[in-house]
Amino acid sequence: MRLSLDTNILAYAEGVNGSPMQRLALELIDVLPDGSTFIPVQVLGELFNVLVRKAGRSTAKARTSILSWRDTFPLIETSGGVLFSALDLANAHQLGLWDSVILSASADAGCQLLLSEDMQDGFTWRGVTVANPFVKIRHPLLSALLSANP
Repeated sequence: MRLSLDTNILAYAEGVNGSPMQRLALELIDVLPDGSTFIPVQVLGELFNVLVRKAGRSTAKARTSILSWRDTFPLIETSGGVLFSALDLANAHQLGLWDSVILSASADAGCQLLLSEDMQDGFTWRGVTVANPFVKIRHPLLSALLSANP
């Protein structure tokens, strides 16, 4: 199963919201399937901004983190088609544009899951289901994925 990661998963892994969330995010990332986990380019841009503005990191350190994530997971590019599809998604479902870009890019890449704490858990669009990995009762698709990859 192909899946993508939203910004908050990586931000937590970077320790932005403290060590308990960092531990949970790193444990999650550690069990994700190799070769089937992707990062939309938009996510790396947002992460850079979070690391500099919220976490107070220098741009050099934030850049190093972004490059490390780039080397860890394949990227999903943002094309014109992704952007225009995201505009339709944002309009139809009252989502923010940048969240819509992430979801649209994930759909274009054939992902079935988008792991995110920011979007509505269980929302499905163009075959991509948003799943919050930090809720007590996880979405069945995410539970199945994690039980298949102990």
